Amino acid sequence: MDQLTNVLTAISHPSRRAIIRQLSHGPARFLDVADQFDTALNAVTKHLKLLERAGLIEREKRGREVMISLRAEPLREVAGWVHEYERFWNERLDEFEHHFKARKAKKEKKK
Repeated sequence: MDQLTNVLTAISHPSRRAIIRQLSHGPARFLDVADQFDTALNAVTKHLKLLERAGLIEREKRGREVMISLRAEPLREVAGWVHEYERFWNERLDEFEHHFKARKAKKEKKK
């Protein structure tokens, strides 16, 4: 899979987006991340592995703790991909507005 696909897959699940949201406030211990879910620790571990594979988080061992940090850079690729379609719709709306104004001017000219 390419990087964009890995990131889109990782952010497609609400639990993983919740983890990203939590980590956007700063690094957290694994148990602090897991505390927000009513699922088994194995499920949280699987979510973290997917986020790590997408390059969205990194783990650092500090003594006996494993700290998890957000790496937001891969989200820029998603933002760029979405932005391409935003430009597409803006161009379509500009064409529609131009057509509408031309039609309105034509009607007023007939009066």
